[in-house]
Amino acid sequence: MAFEYAVALTGGIATGKSTVAKMFEADGYSIIDADKIAHEVLQSQHQTIAAMFGDAVVKEGKVDRKALGKIVFADKDARKALEALLHPLIYQAIEQRATEEDAKRKPYIVDIPLFFEGGRYPIERVAVVYAPKNLQIARTMKRDGLSEKEVQKRLDAQMDIELKRTRADFLIDNSQDQTQLRVEYQKVKEAIEKEFA
Repeated sequence: MAFEYAVALTGGIATGKSTVAKMFEADGYSIIDADKIAHEVLQSQHQTIAAMFGDAVVKEGKVDRKALGKIVFADKDARKALEALLHPLIYQAIEQRATEEDAKRKPYIVDIPLFFEGGRYPIERVAVVYAPKNLQIARTMKRDGLSEKEVQKRLDAQMDIELKRTRADFLIDNSQDQTQLRVEYQKVKEAIEKEFA
């Protein structure tokens, strides 16, 4: 059965999820990166996407994600059509990787930024990387050079981090510095290992 040994890793914008994923990877955990798989699937479908949205969204056999993004974020039906094409293929690819990982009979991480929002994956254990909204805004403004309004728009498109926090089986609090994050991560890693022992 796929996802038996899986732990979903999620969070919000600028909560530090990627940093935590790297910590798990450094400690020998296999990571299934949903975003990376989504990009691979997107590129593999470049011909279908050109047929759906026009040749302007494909340059030299590669999907121009910015050009495609302009279309699908402005048009709900276009976005739904793209999701209908990609989501089953992404799910299939992740499920296949998960089945390979489950055969090893040890925990692994499925890094899914929008785990709760998508509601697609039957993963029972969820680790949430948490930082309060004011920190998310400050970090994203600094990291991406965006205005507070732009960051707020992106946050509004996701489930509120406080709600995600209540749904976590494992909570990694990243509201302080890297040293504290390491302590939080270590506690969760030990809890996961105990869970699967």
